Amino acid sequence: MDPLTLIATGAAAAGAIAAAPAVLAAAGFTAGGIAAGSVASTLMSAAAVANGGGVTAGGVVAVLQSAGAAGIPLAGQAIVGAVGATLGAVAWLATALV
Repeated sequence: MDPLTLIATGAAAAGAIAAAPAVLAAAGFTAGGIAAGSVASTLMSAAAVANGGGVTAGGVVAVLQSAGAAGIPLAGQAIVGAVGATLGAVAWLATALV
């Protein structure tokens, strides 16, 4: 892998980790709970309907709300970084092929 691809991959990983808390808050997963009228509230409503009135513990909505309220744990940051790095590498390679 060439140095520019490594730089793009690292930058994308760092950017994804830094942006994740802001993205969660913007979607409505806040420290005070799920914000009314937000994407998070729509997801919570859909999850509750699908599960017969409640949100499943450990489900997507519950995990995102936990991350929005308490922050993203180290393992979660590693996953976000890996996804960001992968997207950065793919984007860099796609532009290099054009």
